[in-house]
Amino acid sequence: MTNEILFPGDTLGIIGESPNGIMLAETAKKMGFKVIAYSSNEGSPTVQEADLGIIGSYQDRGKLQDFAERCAVVTYVSDQIPAEIIGFLQRFTRVPQGKDALEIAQDRLLERAFLEQLNINIAPYATIVSLDDVYQAVSSIGYPCIIKPIQKEFGHRYQQLIAKQSDIARCADFIDRGTFVLEAWIPFKYEISALVVKDAQGNLQPFPLVENHYRQRRLFETSVGGEFDSAVKAEINKLANEIAKNLHYVGALEIAFFITESGAIYVKKIVPTLHPTGYVFDRGANVSMFEQHIKALAKMPLEPADLLQPTIMVKLQTADLEALRTQWVLKTNWHYRFYRYPKMAQQQTVGYLLVSGNNLLELQQQIDATGIWQDSSATKNN
Repeated sequence: MTNEILFPGDTLGIIGESPNGIMLAETAKKMGFKVIAYSSNEGSPTVQEADLGIIGSYQDRGKLQDFAERCAVVTYVSDQIPAEIIGFLQRFTRVPQGKDALEIAQDRLLERAFLEQLNINIAPYATIVSLDDVYQAVSSIGYPCIIKPIQKEFGHRYQQLIAKQSDIARCADFIDRGTFVLEAWIPFKYEISALVVKDAQGNLQPFPLVENHYRQRRLFETSVGGEFDSAVKAEINKLANEIAKNLHYVGALEIAFFITESGAIYVKKIVPTLHPTGYVFDRGANVSMFEQHIKALAKMPLEPADLLQPTIMVKLQTADLEALRTQWVLKTNWHYRFYRYPKMAQQQTVGYLLVSGNNLLELQQQIDATGIWQDSSATKNN
């Protein structure tokens, strides 16, 4: 099985509740593959796009086995899927991404231990299991700092920014829920992501670096084609390659970095699957993240990913749609992608916009001039 190559007509399985699955399914079908999607929701856009949808929960081992046995290869499109489910699927089919990288990325302590082993710079941190631990750790880490559960599946729940001693008391409401990480708050100037694709032989093919902007801790905008300090760019590419090389993983993965005013580089997180920052390459590069990911899974040769044109990706919210009607009939360089969620699904993010041209600054000015995305509360978030 380890030597199998996917050819047109073979079946790719997609599991995970994420919009990534929609574009991946479309790309796979264009490349000649059959697609089976596994989801708990028959209205899932990925299920609608697939040739066959299997509806079941992650607890339904019978349906999971049936799904796996129907597929030549399975890929997960969300880092929220439990690693043990991937381990179960591997008993019945190939899952080239594996579960090792997922286990590391889902546990903040494992992720930090992995990066420390590679001598890669991360924010100072301490392991927390009680309120007393917080008081002791803050004395060495200093203010401001932030406490987070080690399980990333909780998202931003049970997190607390600690800017002064009185903030520590607020942790009492959730501190007994498990193990936490207290880490220094990095005052970063900007955030850069490296998207790397790794094949089964360990060869790495990087995409151009992108810059990200967040609002309310959610990705808002990603741009490619900007100018980076050459030393910072070289160091990020070096670190990303080192991380990807040491992960037992095949496919596309994102590694996010904080860059401080002085040029110091800290790893923010590792995401071992397709990531929304890669949407910008639909127009910004000669090959999409989705196609490159499938090539890695299918054991096809990876194409060098080169910048085609400066591009900005903006996440679209339901509240943006009315204001976008004017731009819809005016802008020749605006390209839209909507996820086509069923009407009963209450989704804030409904798709994304790609704005392309010759100059990144001019593209940003074009976006800002519409006034659609003005947000005085937009702040940088760790």
